[in-house]
Amino acid sequence: MPGMIWAHISVKDMKAVSIQRASCLVLAAVLLSWPALFNGYPLLYPDSTDYLANGAPVVRAIFLHHFADYYGIRCPLYSLGIFPAHWNLTLWPVVFLNGLLTAYVLWLLVRLLLPRHTLTNYLCLVVLLSFLTTVGWFVGFVMPDILGPLLYLSFYLIVFFWEALARVERFALMLLAGWAITSHATHLLIAGALSLVLIAVLVLQREPVRRWLRPAGSVAMVIAAAVLAQFALNGYLHGQPSLNGERPPFLLARVIADGPGRWYLQQRCSSLHFAVCDRVRDLPDNTDDFLWTAGGVWPTSSVAQQQQILKEEMPIVLGVLRAYPRDELIISARHLWEQLGAFELAGFDATPWVEQTIEAAVPGSEARYRQSREAQGTLHEEFFTDIESWTVKASLVVICVWLVFIRKGRSRQLIGLAAVIAFVVIANAAVTGILSNIEDRYQARVIWMVPLFAALFVLTWFDHRRSTTLELTLSQSETTSVPPAHSAIPQCTSTPGSTAQSQSTEQKPTNRTERTER
Repeated sequence: MPGMIWAHISVKDMKAVSIQRASCLVLAAVLLSWPALFNGYPLLYPDSTDYLANGAPVVRAIFLHHFADYYGIRCPLYSLGIFPAHWNLTLWPVVFLNGLLTAYVLWLLVRLLLPRHTLTNYLCLVVLLSFLTTVGWFVGFVMPDILGPLLYLSFYLIVFFWEALARVERFALMLLAGWAITSHATHLLIAGALSLVLIAVLVLQREPVRRWLRPAGSVAMVIAAAVLAQFALNGYLHGQPSLNGERPPFLLARVIADGPGRWYLQQRCSSLHFAVCDRVRDLPDNTDDFLWTAGGVWPTSSVAQQQQILKEEMPIVLGVLRAYPRDELIISARHLWEQLGAFELAGFDATPWVEQTIEAAVPGSEARYRQSREAQGTLHEEFFTDIESWTVKASLVVICVWLVFIRKGRSRQLIGLAAVIAFVVIANAAVTGILSNIEDRYQARVIWMVPLFAALFVLTWFDHRRSTTLELTLSQSETTSVPPAHSAIPQCTSTPGSTAQSQSTEQKPTNRTERTER
């Protein structure tokens, strides 16, 4: 009977804790979504309407076998993933999905790094990140940008906390990571390199191979499954397996815009006869002008010319690297450095493309979008950029203090998180700045991980100090409660042997007196 009572109480308490945690996650998701609420509508980018419009054709092709002639140039698996959230009716569920996924990953981080006072530390972290960094802006953004940081943090959690995670939590993180990899080409490049960095960190920390072999294998399995899913879906939709589907020639546009590609074509077009040589005299010095401008090389080329340009892209790029290796190295290093420092809140302005295509992507939404702050140009990005910039600078100071002065409380997990974030920030700048273009949006989507680490370090340090003070207080109280070793036994204390001895001693004089009297 008592066992049944205790079991009933424990189940009741567990339900209460589960409800409390779920409420905390929902509250965190709402806090993280405040920029979209402030805007009055989910934040949009020109690519957003493509992702929204391509979801329905992909669903019809998969489930109804009704194929379309064109599925866009974006990753179809991201369009497929967000389609059940919006159904081309409303975009708010997409924002809430972003917020809930971000809140969940942050919850696992705090729970595993700060097992004491988890709820308090978690809410403090969410409030700081929401209002002082860029994370909320990308939660409210209908783009796959927020999935990149969640992917990298998921890999970190899988590798460093495999045994502490429940089976359901492992599966959720692996599913999230797989979807994130398929959502953008840069995610796959960075995730593949990050998996090697994680193994290197564990080896340097002298962790036994048997401890990290299974989580590392799970990470490799996620990457392989994501790549296979991309090949399979693109092959099913386009008739030809590929990672990127019908993508534009990004690398070719990059080397031409940098200069060496233009020099290479001007010298060799007379003998090599590439398809792009027809425009060799008016090649632009900007990737956007090459790929997206109305009179650019790519938009004005026919379908046959575009296919030929894609076939000739890699031979041209490799030829440029062989002909101008030093120039490309210097230019790439400059782009990396510039991208590292470019993380302002940019890309949230109204564009004619969004205004022209939002109604077709989500019928009935054009009027609501035009009423948003983004469409009216009243988001005040400059003000929030200043706050975010000072937060990043302060976080770097805190991290430098941690590296130089503070030794206690440095767990291998915290050191591993520092290595992951440092690598991600640099690798993201390299992949986007060198291979694509220099844009503030690219680096702003990962720079919030720097304040994340600084905040976790501060919370961990306070938690360590609190626990140390508590242990010291308990040890002092135990010391004062134990009596000194040399203290005398009170006279009122007696033992059975001493009682018997005293009784016999008291009895002896009586016997002598009796003998004397006799």
